[in-house]
Amino acid sequence: MKNVYLIARREAVSILRSPQGFIIAALYLALVGLDFNLRVLGGGAKYSADVLTGFFHELSGFTMFFSVFISMGLIAKERETGTFPLLLTSPVKDFEIILGKFFGAYLFLLLITLVTVYMPLLVMVNGKVSWGHVSAGYLGVLLLGSAVLAIGTFSSSLTRSQIVAVFVTLGIGMPLVLFWLLGRFADKPLNDIFAYLAIHNIHFSPFKAGKVHLRDIVYYLSMTSFFLFAATRTLESRRWR
Repeated sequence: MKNVYLIARREAVSILRSPQGFIIAALYLALVGLDFNLRVLGGGAKYSADVLTGFFHELSGFTMFFSVFISMGLIAKERETGTFPLLLTSPVKDFEIILGKFFGAYLFLLLITLVTVYMPLLVMVNGKVSWGHVSAGYLGVLLLGSAVLAIGTFSSSLTRSQIVAVFVTLGIGMPLVLFWLLGRFADKPLNDIFAYLAIHNIHFSPFKAGKVHLRDIVYYLSMTSFFLFAATRTLESRRWR
């Protein structure tokens, strides 16, 4: 796994040092902070648990959105800049490239997400904070982020354009977000299938309320593994063209 580590470190440093990474981090933190003050804390007196639930609900939306842009250049940028052939001819395997790229992007997402921890801490000024609730909420956000990053990695492996990669990710992700709505109008067993496939609704709700269910962890890890596997197979097919 040494190659995965080296690629991940290179990718994380590259994102952190790039103007794109700086813009993403600045916008993410600014919008989350503004939303926390206006929407989460606004509207009168609230219980601390309700504030945390609202915070993680809002944070999950921002994390999904910005994960699309974090992942858009993981493979596509290599092809745009002409470094993709060098990457393919290096003494690393395809799955190591995909995992390294993914973990590098995930480390960046982890860093900017954990910076927001000061917001739940502010709740302690006038209320009590359950650290179990905070831990469960961040676990859910990071699992959700990993699934969207994996979708973005797969999309980035399909094209040489970062903009196209964004639209492909949105084309895959939006139906996954809206499956819960289809489940409300479908008959059994389709309603249960659609509800289970929805990436945010029933699987993230327990996390934002401070609960951790094994089935939800398995779902997010399965989604992440599936799309990373698909990205690896896409890379393998391009190697032999």
